Amino acid sequence: MRITLIARMMILTIIPLSTFAQFRKYSNEFLNIGAGARGLAMGAAQVASAQDGTAGYWNPAGLTGVQDHPSVSLMHASYFSNIAKYDYGSVAIPVNDNKRTLGLSVLRFAVDDIPNTLFLVEPDGSINYNNIEAFSSADYAFLLSFAQKIKDEEKNKISFGVNAKVIYRKVGHFATAWGFGLDAGFKMQHDNWTLGVVARDLTTTFNAWSFTFTDKEKEVLYLTKNDIPVKSTELTAPRLILAGSYNFHLGKSVNLLAEGDFDMTFDGKRNTVISGNPVSVDPHLGLEVAIKNVFFIRAGISNFQQALADGDTLNQKKVWIYQPSLGAGFKIKNVSIDYAFSNLANQTTPLYSHIFSLKFDLTKKEHN
Repeated sequence: MRITLIARMMILTIIPLSTFAQFRKYSNEFLNIGAGARGLAMGAAQVASAQDGTAGYWNPAGLTGVQDHPSVSLMHASYFSNIAKYDYGSVAIPVNDNKRTLGLSVLRFAVDDIPNTLFLVEPDGSINYNNIEAFSSADYAFLLSFAQKIKDEEKNKISFGVNAKVIYRKVGHFATAWGFGLDAGFKMQHDNWTLGVVARDLTTTFNAWSFTFTDKEKEVLYLTKNDIPVKSTELTAPRLILAGSYNFHLGKSVNLLAEGDFDMTFDGKRNTVISGNPVSVDPHLGLEVAIKNVFFIRAGISNFQQALADGDTLNQKKVWIYQPSLGAGFKIKNVSIDYAFSNLANQTTPLYSHIFSLKFDLTKKEHN
């Protein structure tokens, strides 16, 4: 029953898109899920501390942390009892004596095998399950990254980076969209402090939608009083993320990394800690304990929102809810395996998911 509802939502949500360009508050929202189990375990607080291949997603300036050898990162996650699948992969390649880094990231968020129930009911009112056909709704993003060091001293490091991203979205044979956008990032490290800044969708990211319906499908949509779209352009407003982290040295073998990110959106009032029009601010907080740089324990909190209290029958009392996350990882030579246990919604709902990611450096074998 749930997947049938999703099917109708997937088809009908593309109908209201008008034929002129407009900002949509939650456009390309799949690009805000995250990348890598480390980042998801830390509540998506990564803009300042990410310095591996996942930095191409979080902050391209952090890609300069990839040194000497190419680095590959992979992640898979399943949501809503395996109905939705999210996959991520990246490769980062240092060049020019580690002064520059090139990166490529690929993301896919999809719901597969969705039953198309447009023709479930025959003209005479009878139900014919043989008319149901499956389709997929998938969102893809390809990020091409470039990072450059500005200063590279032992206690002072400065770098910047940019992303060129191509977006492809497809809802069965009904609709497809192509999009393009740019991100820019900056990172500065002084002793144990790190400052990170990212401007996402800097030039405004767009999706140009095109629609294809058969005559029979158009007839059903007309009879159900739905508009039949032809073309549409969907715009994603820029967002700015300010981040800071500090690395505490707790003895010779233990480090504690604390980071706070502040996600600023400019597309209207949102349900966030600081909610305004046009600026809203959504904080992300994360911790990581590293033991001998081999074993890692992580925790995070994000997605603060106000919601109606469950026991309030008058729908007047509001409470703060949030999205918690936990995780762990270990590193052996050039291989890292990370795990995150994250809630998709908030602490009051049981929508938890297990997320795994793998990272390895492509080192060359030494010959005797």
